[in-house]
Amino acid sequence: MATGKRKEQYGLMMKELAADFFERESSGASLITVTRTDISPDLKNCIVYISVLPESKEKAALDFAQRQLGDLRSFVKQKTRGKALPFFRVVLDLGEKNRQHIDDISFSEKAKEE
Repeated sequence: MATGKRKEQYGLMMKELAADFFERESSGASLITVTRTDISPDLKNCIVYISVLPESKEKAALDFAQRQLGDLRSFVKQKTRGKALPFFRVVLDLGEKNRQHIDDISFSEKAKEE
C-alpha cells in the first residue's frame, strides 16, 4: 500500500503522462484534456478522467482513448523506467462537465443582469 503522499505524487505523474500521450496521439478532431486521475491504494489501477471539446465529439474521443489503453501503458512504461505499471481505464469527467455547465449558467445570468 502506498502512503498518501506517494499515491498523490504517482497520480500526478500518471495525469501528466496521460495528458502528454493523448496530446501526441489524438488526431486533433477534438481536444482531449486529462482533468484528473484516481489511483488505487496499491498503485495497480488508474482511472484517467477526461473532458472533450467539442461536446459532440465525446463518444468518438472516449472510444479512441479506450482503444489506446495498451499504447498508453507502453508509453508510461518507457517514461517511468522500471516502476510498477498500473492498468488504465478512461472515463469522461462528468464532474468537470457539470462544473462547466454551472459556469455557463452563471455567465448567462450575469449577462442578463447587465
